[in-house]
Amino acid sequence: MTSVNAPDAVPVGEGSGAPPPQPRQPPDPVGHARSAEESAPTSAFTAQRVIPLRHPGRWIATVAVLVLAAQFAHGLITNPFYQWDRFEYWFARPVIMRGLVVTLRVTALSAVLGLAGGVLLALARQSRNPVLNLVSWLYIWVFRSVPLIVVLLILFNFSALYKTLSLGVPFGPGFFHFDENRLATELVVATVGLSLNEAAYAAEVVRAGLLSVDQGQHEAAASLGLPRGYQFRRIVLPQALRAIVPAYVNQLIGLIKGTSLVFYVSLLDLFGQVQTMGSTYPADIVPLLLVATAWYVILTSVVSAVQFYVERRYSRGALRTLPPTPIQRLRAGARNAVRQLRDRPELGPVKA
Repeated sequence: MTSVNAPDAVPVGEGSGAPPPQPRQPPDPVGHARSAEESAPTSAFTAQRVIPLRHPGRWIATVAVLVLAAQFAHGLITNPFYQWDRFEYWFARPVIMRGLVVTLRVTALSAVLGLAGGVLLALARQSRNPVLNLVSWLYIWVFRSVPLIVVLLILFNFSALYKTLSLGVPFGPGFFHFDENRLATELVVATVGLSLNEAAYAAEVVRAGLLSVDQGQHEAAASLGLPRGYQFRRIVLPQALRAIVPAYVNQLIGLIKGTSLVFYVSLLDLFGQVQTMGSTYPADIVPLLLVATAWYVILTSVVSAVQFYVERRYSRGALRTLPPTPIQRLRAGARNAVRQLRDRPELGPVKA
């Protein structure tokens, strides 16, 4: 039997001139074939400008605040009862400057003594000695409960309770005697009263700062065999200052304003001089009060500026980037505004 061999298989497209098949495009993830018109961006969409989200509430609040501020400024300028010419006359008078110096002196002494007493009270609160712990707690409790004006008046009348003060053997003879009337001058009474009151509040500020230090820092310092005093000075206190400084500066601002109460113990500070001049010149009472207000604002503003730079220094080990200073913020804002104006696209109307 003769077998007929089939011709060799010829691949599709060979010898017939037909082009080879093209590879198939992968389907769209959603199952639809992508078209050239859909994949190519249209010029109409690219030319359209993105409209930001509207915030009408912000604009209403801004307009209301600006209107109120404008009305307040208009009243300050046009109301003749403020007597700005008399304000300029009294602002830097020698009598006002003397009162300002007294205010600064009392504030500085009370701030230093109050902070030192607050540190000792905070350490006593954390002591394992029950007597020190109880006494410090009682001190803080009493002076935080009694108003400052009451403390000042009690100290001012302290000579009615004790005519003389002495140093010697407890419950025994005294070796040194002091006349309380000569020792307790107006400056001393004001400084002691403010310091005692400030120490109670500073103790809680310092204690909160010490508690903010991680317990692992104490354990690591103890494992190295460092003395407790060295641990506190070089490890615990520098880290606690990050929390102590902002809170204590707020206390310091309150202390500056609290010095106005020393007028009631016959010490003529800034407010005392303003009150005295107001009694002598009753027609100038409003300009004098504005002078006191301006000087208190200046003092608190200076303290707030110092607080910012002190906080910035102690935050170097906690933040990757230090907060910008006010001058740096102004420069950055100006650069951003110039960049936005320069890079703003000039888009015309969108054509259909």
